[in-house]
Amino acid sequence: MRVATIKLADDSIHLAVIDADGVRVLDLMQVDNCHNLADLLYSPDPIGLAKYLIDPNAPPIPEEEVKFLAPVDRQEIWAAGVTYKRSQVARMEESETGASHYDRVYSADRPELFFKATPSRVSGPGDPVRVRFDSGWSVPEPELALMVSPEKTLVGLTIGNDMSARDIEGENPLYLPQAKLYRQCCGLGPCVLIPEEPLDRAGTKIELSIERDGEMVFSGETDVDQMARGLEDLIGWLGKENDFPNGAVLLTGTGIVPPDEFTLENGDEVSISITGIGTLTNPVVKD
Repeated sequence: MRVATIKLADDSIHLAVIDADGVRVLDLMQVDNCHNLADLLYSPDPIGLAKYLIDPNAPPIPEEEVKFLAPVDRQEIWAAGVTYKRSQVARMEESETGASHYDRVYSADRPELFFKATPSRVSGPGDPVRVRFDSGWSVPEPELALMVSPEKTLVGLTIGNDMSARDIEGENPLYLPQAKLYRQCCGLGPCVLIPEEPLDRAGTKIELSIERDGEMVFSGETDVDQMARGLEDLIGWLGKENDFPNGAVLLTGTGIVPPDEFTLENGDEVSISITGIGTLTNPVVKD
């Protein structure tokens, strides 16, 4: 089941289920303890609750008539790095001083985890993601994102764009927070897939396309089975000596890296698609 936070033409905000017929608004007045998407995802039976809250008298709304908002309320956003072989190679190429660190962390028991964003720094579908003005080499990083409950369990999947200033991190690995965490540094959405069965890693494709002036300037794809880490393993490491009373979002790393000569420019459009979830599209700003 796919669920989302949406805004209608009258600017009202709702929770909704997305199915083959369109967008179905949920009637939250039927219960007392479900006020936002996190409440739904962290409930004992989110799929059952969502089905119960569907308004049977409201016709489905076409997806193009609603605005999908970022599927984040008060959660912290974290990210894992060097979880795909392609990312390991790219990070070693960009950093002369830190290449051996990236090589070792790919196969180490402990993964690379870093704080990525606060909710205010997250862009939803259609909203801009940013290239730092002081970066001359920045790329999007298309990633499967995990919705993690306060009990540190996986409750949903969405699409993440971990914007990255490769030149800043490449200059010195200690600059990672500046390369990763800034305003509009992360895209999330358009909805959350609540898994009803174990994820088919090989069948879950991640696709990236970047358009500039209406022309495709880069595209690439991979699948989740290329990830060297397990989803529950990453959540387990994130939860060591950490509590998340509001839950968390964990981006799981990228396996798609544009060539070294490519950098995002102002006005580019980045689209990331993941099987079963949908497509997250964001324009790029740099000023």
